This record gives sequence, C-alpha cells and structure tokens, in this order.
Amino acid sequence: MATRGADTPGTNCGRNGRVLFFIIGLIVWGFIVGGLARLALPGPDPMPWYATIGLGLGGSLIGGVIARILLGTAGGFIFALLGAILLLYLYRRFVQRRGITGPSARRLP
Repeated sequence: MATRGADTPGTNCGRNGRVLFFIIGLIVWGFIVGGLARLALPGPDPMPWYATIGLGLGGSLIGGVIARILLGTAGGFIFALLGAILLLYLYRRFVQRRGITGPSARRLP
C-alpha cells in the first residue's frame, strides 16, 4: 500500500482550491462593500470596478481596526461598510478636493 508523499502530484489540490475560493470571496466582498459605500455617499464617482473592490477591501481593513480598538472584537459587515464610507469621504475631500454636500459635491473630479 503506497502512501502519498510530499512530492506526489496532486497533494496541494485541496489547498489550492481553498485559496482560490478565498480570493474570489475577497473580490466579491470588496465589490459589495465598495459598491454600497459608493451608494451611501451622494455625488458622481467615476471609479472603475477594480477601484470599487479596493475601496471595499480597504474599508473592511479600516473598519476592522476601528472595531478591534473600540469593541475588542471583529466588526463584521457594519464596520466594513462604515470604514469604506470613511475611506471614500477622505478620498473625495483630500484627493478630489470636493465636499459631500453643496455645489462642489455634484461636480465631476
């Protein structure tokens, strides 16, 4: 009876599948959180899909850090969304130099 060794082909198949699903899950999570953050703030956002994913993932990271500091535990979806909204607000305010309300909010960057 032969056992599978470290050099046997196909031994990493389960791990590679898990990593692939983890990456796909991160992309979907970032797109959902980033899209909802863009819907929460009024005004135009000419942003490509990959920037929306980055916004969602960055917001999740920021929200997780804030939740860990304030609550001592993971924040979940609510803190991820709040972190993405905060990140989008800061991006508009300091990079695009426009406000959230008023006439400057509706102008394109």
